[in-house]
Amino acid sequence: MTPLVVMAAEGEEHELNPLLPHPIELILSLVVFAILFFAVKKFVVPNFEATYTDRTKAIEGGLAAAETKQAEADAKLAELEKQLADARHEAARIREEAREQGAVIVAEMREQAQSEASRIVEHGKTQIEAERQQAVTSLRAEVGSLATTLAGRIVGESLDDEARQSRVVDRFLADLEAGTPAQN
Repeated sequence: MTPLVVMAAEGEEHELNPLLPHPIELILSLVVFAILFFAVKKFVVPNFEATYTDRTKAIEGGLAAAETKQAEADAKLAELEKQLADARHEAARIREEAREQGAVIVAEMREQAQSEASRIVEHGKTQIEAERQQAVTSLRAEVGSLATTLAGRIVGESLDDEARQSRVVDRFLADLEAGTPAQN
């Protein structure tokens, strides 16, 4: 490999190193870099900064709004839980009142049933007693009639007289109740 030889303006030759740039390229590159740096710094960076600031504010605002919404949701949840607890207590109170009212109603119904049963039993006893009295009266009249007819046949005389008939019947019934046999 042969080294590159460049001729200088005064007739000098010096050897070019491929790794080192020319000084003019170096200066031109620095000037272009400075212009680009200035343009980026003047026009692009402020836009990036503005966008970055806007996004930061938007994110912070979103976070603040989210925190506010979360706080509102937590407050609403606490309120709903309180309302639910109140509703449960109210339901328990209503159930207890219903039980108490049910017990009172049952007791009243029992008392009414007892008094109705007592009234029915008392009415039944009175009716039975009245029917018994009616049966006894009817039986006395029937027995009296049979007794006078029988006595009239036995004695052979007619007992059509009411007063006599009544005395005979009364004496006969009294003897029956006493348990002694009738005497002639």
